[in-house]
Amino acid sequence: MSIKSDRWIRRMAEGQGMITPFEPGLVRSVDGTRVVSFGTSSYGYDIRCSDEFKIFTNINSTIVDPKAFDEKSFVGYKGAVCVIPPNSFALARTVEYFRIPRNVLTICLGKSTYARCGIIVNVTPLEPEWEGHVTLEFSNTTPLPAKIYANEGVAQVIFIESDEVCETSYRDRGGKYQGQRGVTLPRI
Repeated sequence: MSIKSDRWIRRMAEGQGMITPFEPGLVRSVDGTRVVSFGTSSYGYDIRCSDEFKIFTNINSTIVDPKAFDEKSFVGYKGAVCVIPPNSFALARTVEYFRIPRNVLTICLGKSTYARCGIIVNVTPLEPEWEGHVTLEFSNTTPLPAKIYANEGVAQVIFIESDEVCETSYRDRGGKYQGQRGVTLPRI
């Protein structure tokens, strides 16, 4: 097993469509304005959050149940900045669409810029042969409202290539989140 470098990431994204749209370098400003960095880094890819959000609300006083999640627990929002209420969370999706090779597993880690503000970014691993937009979860652990910026970096994906191809991939299993587009709620 080996962690893959920026050269490998560029080759796989540009040659095999592993990441679309793809940014070959690390972007730190857009039109002269500083942004939370995104794009290819030394040993990973910093993913961006799109402008589609689902903000959790307890207005219906429902029970949070991953086996029977009530869509009414979220308020849909589209915009350049999402404000998450104190001690709450929001779901979003990546700008990028991923196609993970059969011999690769990814690990996603939240960016320290958000962590230093009490905002935890939770993303699960992207399994071999999974594809889709990644659904992101932002937890605001603070007692104050917190901002998330669309089209800027929120987490880093690290690519781990195996020495051998897995016997059963996510696609082979018929994974329930295969090909997801947009913000995807829990499924059983």
